[in-house]
Amino acid sequence: MSVNHPLQGVLDGMRVLDLTQVLAGPYCTMLLADHGADVIKIEPPGGDVARGMGLFHASDTEKRHAGYFHSVNRNKRSIVLDLKNADDAATFRAMARQADVVVENYRVGVMERLGLSYESLREENPRLVYAAVRGFGDPRTGRSPYADWPAFDIVAQAMGGFMSITGPGPDMPLKSGPGIGDIVPGIMCAFGIVAAVRLAERRGQGQFLDVAMYDAILGICERLVHQHSFAGVVPKAEGNEHPLVNPFSIFPVTDGWVAIGCPIEAQWQELARLIGREDLRTDPGLQSNAERVRQRERVRSAIEAWTSTRSKQEVAAVLGGRVPCGPVNNVTDIFADPHIAAREMIAEVEIAEIGQRLQLAGIPVHFADTPGKVRVAGPGLDAHREEILRQFGL
Repeated sequence: MSVNHPLQGVLDGMRVLDLTQVLAGPYCTMLLADHGADVIKIEPPGGDVARGMGLFHASDTEKRHAGYFHSVNRNKRSIVLDLKNADDAATFRAMARQADVVVENYRVGVMERLGLSYESLREENPRLVYAAVRGFGDPRTGRSPYADWPAFDIVAQAMGGFMSITGPGPDMPLKSGPGIGDIVPGIMCAFGIVAAVRLAERRGQGQFLDVAMYDAILGICERLVHQHSFAGVVPKAEGNEHPLVNPFSIFPVTDGWVAIGCPIEAQWQELARLIGREDLRTDPGLQSNAERVRQRERVRSAIEAWTSTRSKQEVAAVLGGRVPCGPVNNVTDIFADPHIAAREMIAEVEIAEIGQRLQLAGIPVHFADTPGKVRVAGPGLDAHREEILRQFGL
């Protein structure tokens, strides 16, 4: 159980040793920390490389507090251990005897070369759940021909199929704005950890689990597989259109864009009524989603004719609450949205060293009785060494 905090969330009492760096692994362990797990960030000398990636607040003249780092390492504590050093490796091993979870995102074989493999740690802590996030998975669960390849977000997006169906058209693959090649595997790994810890509590035995970044992206691009298997289709990028439902796109307004999605017949009928197009409601060639997909240009032209003379606010006044719609927001719009305030989706943390209170993304999983919380910013490098060593009796 965490020595620092009272009950903080549904994962209070879970002890996690976090060896991860940059984004995929830290995002995974951030999710655990946000909901009360005691996440101990074990950093190499020099720290997580994300500490230097920026962006930096103007007050941070020494450039020590990167937003990138704080965003995914909040609620954690830090200790520096050089696992190539025998004494530090022994310290880590002693900590692992008392941990519930170890998480790492090294390349295949690194922990084995350090003498800290899952199998060796399991001998001293059979309940241990050991999780790995790698580009192409771990040989324990299925050896990929790319097992030894390094990978980053853009590689996972490319190989997992996401880029092939994203972009203005088939000749220009496009990556996503956020780093989903890292973040999605992190989310899936957090799920795996919670499931494995629950089983370990029931049967007294942990296990190894891993998430390949490639696999995770294919998992969220599941449509690729069933389209190809069921219909022999090789899906391609189609801009903001959807290949299977219509209308389901974004449309221009006088001050930007709005999203409208009405694949259900009743929603389509209501949209046509609200934009004053009774002819669309009664047209026999538009009476099913499949027919509207075939006539997508005609449908789009009709909706654009209505939206293009109105603002986001005017569109919302007519369609809001009646058909699925919403403005295409930028970050200033998001900061001003009352939904974000009501749902506490912008969290504020104090970074005392630079005298600033700064904002991070909030916690999207909301529990009524034991809500998670963004309590503190990311830890200073090695800032919790003494208390962590005391906690483990070292």
